[in-house]
Amino acid sequence: ESDRMEYDDTRKISTFIGRVVLTKGTILIRADRMVVREDADGFQYGRAEGSPASFRQKREGLDEHVEGYGQTIDYDGKAETVVLTSEASLRRLERERVLDEVHGARIIYQSGAEFYTVEGRAPGAQGSDRVRMVIQPRKASESSSAPASTTGDAPSGAPASGRDRKSTRLNSSH
Repeated sequence: ESDRMEYDDTRKISTFIGRVVLTKGTILIRADRMVVREDADGFQYGRAEGSPASFRQKREGLDEHVEGYGQTIDYDGKAETVVLTSEASLRRLERERVLDEVHGARIIYQSGAEFYTVEGRAPGAQGSDRVRMVIQPRKASESSSAPASTTGDAPSGAPASGRDRKSTRLNSSH
C-alpha cells in the first residue's frame, strides 16, 4: 500500500510513492518510495528508498525477527536476499529484545540461508570505515549452563583487528 502508485504493464514495473508498506509472506518493507518489477518467471525484485527504509522478517520456526534499516533496500525474490545500503543496520530480535546488532555501509542478508555479510565504508563515502557488531549477554539461565572460556581468546563474535568486512550466520543461540 502507498499514497500513490504507477504501473507499467508492458515492463511489469510498479512504482509506489509515499508511506509505502509492502508485505510479502513474513517480510515487511517500509519506505518513502519503492519500485517493484517482475521477471518472466514471476520472481519479484524491488528497490526501496527512505530516511531510512526498513524491513522486518520472522525467522522460520523461532520466536525471533530480523529487522534492518538503510537509506536503500534492494530485495531479490529469486535469490531471497535483502541488501541494505548507506547507514545500514541489522538486528536480531527475540520478541522485542535485541539479541545482536550490526552496523556498516552495506549489509547483504540472505534470508533463506539466514546468513549476512557486512561491509565497512565504501571509498569516498562518509561515516566509519569499520563494521560494528553488538552482541547482548545471554540471560542468566543460559549463561550458567555455558562453559567458561579458559583460553583467554577474544569472544568468537569479536571483530578481528584490521578487518572491514564480516560474515555471520544467524544462530538461535549465541
